[in-house]
Amino acid sequence: MKYYTPTDLQAMDRYHRANFVNCLSGFKPAALIVSQDQVGRSNVAIFSNIVHLGADPALIGFINRPKEATPHTIANIENNGYFTMNHVAPFQIEAAHQSSAKYPDGVSEFDHVELTEQIRPEFRIPFVSGSPVQLGLKLVDIVPIKCNGTYLVVGELACAFLDESNVAADGFVDLAAAGSLTSLGIQGYYLPKFAQKLAYARPFA
Repeated sequence: MKYYTPTDLQAMDRYHRANFVNCLSGFKPAALIVSQDQVGRSNVAIFSNIVHLGADPALIGFINRPKEATPHTIANIENNGYFTMNHVAPFQIEAAHQSSAKYPDGVSEFDHVELTEQIRPEFRIPFVSGSPVQLGLKLVDIVPIKCNGTYLVVGELACAFLDESNVAADGFVDLAAAGSLTSLGIQGYYLPKFAQKLAYARPFA
């Protein structure tokens, strides 16, 4: 194995370093987050830094980059208080990836990438049509991460839509069977493959 140091990282060009470091934390979810501005215009952008924060209440968070880099999603959520999180299906890879482009303020990515809004009466923000798992979330908190200017955006689950055939009797959701993609780095997408399911771990079992 090669020994990498912070000096090695700094010697890399910016894009190479971003891709390299992004891969080190491992496979991550690929999710399309939909938000709306004050006039009801939808924004959709792909995020991979998604984290489970608790089950009761059901909290899910994501990391938003510094506001000057990606201002629209977090600004919309701050103003509106709601957003949706949509898993990416295999047929959506190219369109989902394109949503990471920096479109100007006032432009909806839905008008420029091959993704379609899905309106559901149960929730006030649109979902992404064809997403195998669709989550509606209400904003709970935005936590600034001072060391690098990013934000942890925390939402409480308000509703979820998914095929019940992928939900086991014990609540386990088989996302591989559902067709949810994972991501690696800033440009790689993978189809997960089921390896093994184990019982709940208990001491001295």
